[in-house]
Amino acid sequence: MLNSKNDIFSKDKAEQVQGSGLRTLSRHLVRQLGMLNSACGDLPLSPVQAHALIELRHQAIPIKQLAQILNIDKSNASRAITNLVEKGLAQTKSNPKDSRSLLAHLTPQGKKLLHKLDLQQNIVFEQILSQLSAEETKQIESAITVYHKAICRSQAQQGLTIREIKPKDDEAMAQIIREVSAEYGLTADKGYGVSDPSLDSLSQEYQSDNACYWVIEEDGVIQGGGGIAPIHSKSNPVESDGLKSESESKTAFEDGVCELQKMYFSHQLRGKGLARRLAYQAINFARERGYHSCYLETTACLKEAVKLYESIGFEHLQSHLGNTGHDACEMPMLLKLTKN
Repeated sequence: MLNSKNDIFSKDKAEQVQGSGLRTLSRHLVRQLGMLNSACGDLPLSPVQAHALIELRHQAIPIKQLAQILNIDKSNASRAITNLVEKGLAQTKSNPKDSRSLLAHLTPQGKKLLHKLDLQQNIVFEQILSQLSAEETKQIESAITVYHKAICRSQAQQGLTIREIKPKDDEAMAQIIREVSAEYGLTADKGYGVSDPSLDSLSQEYQSDNACYWVIEEDGVIQGGGGIAPIHSKSNPVESDGLKSESESKTAFEDGVCELQKMYFSHQLRGKGLARRLAYQAINFARERGYHSCYLETTACLKEAVKLYESIGFEHLQSHLGNTGHDACEMPMLLKLTKN
């Protein structure tokens, strides 16, 4: 058990060796696939030029769009196209949809060299795949797909900060919860989370060492949040003011079940993977705090949320746990945090 919330984050830094293994492997893959070489095999193409040829295979592409596809800056993409033009492998023409930009396309010579590039890479990967069984190949494809999606989400989240909630954030976070609840028809009179008495003082609700609430901030503006806390025990009713008593918190924690709570996100955050990232952060916090299970309650109209929770590993329950007070949330779910 850790003594303070800050301990979990310092411990995360100390245990980054786990992530460094993937970082090392990624670095080795880049080297082994020849991405640091000045040319692709015996062809007169740099890796960037080769990738540009591949993307120009079927149609002319604006240089700005090519830069986005290759995940490089526009000047680098422009330089690669200029080199291809000088080699007679590509040509540029004015973009009829935007006179300020140029469209790049392959020449017949460029298409011939692209064919040679395909043959060369086919040989390279046939040799690699011959070292693997069909099942191993599927496993690698699946793992790399997950890795690729994580990279894309990380890039989409640039400029966003996840941090613990502060009293100054209470008003903004409460407003987001009310707006999102109204958007989905989750009204306070029906027993959803928006009816909680503590809605306007969330920072005070997550003060204990075994609870935490995080907000997502962009340019100083709160855009969403979510938290983790001990689940209310049925045998220990909530105090009249909506706060947990000391005995209730102790009993709930001894039961080893926490609750993923108040996951709400503004429109600006959706589609960027922030809900998944915050859920993972909360689950990691729960494991560090010694919880053996994570509980949540949701509703069928939140289709995206339900799909997310299922993909993380939450399983549907036949009945509710604890005394959350959210009668209208008809879908209780549970995630086992320990192997036993």
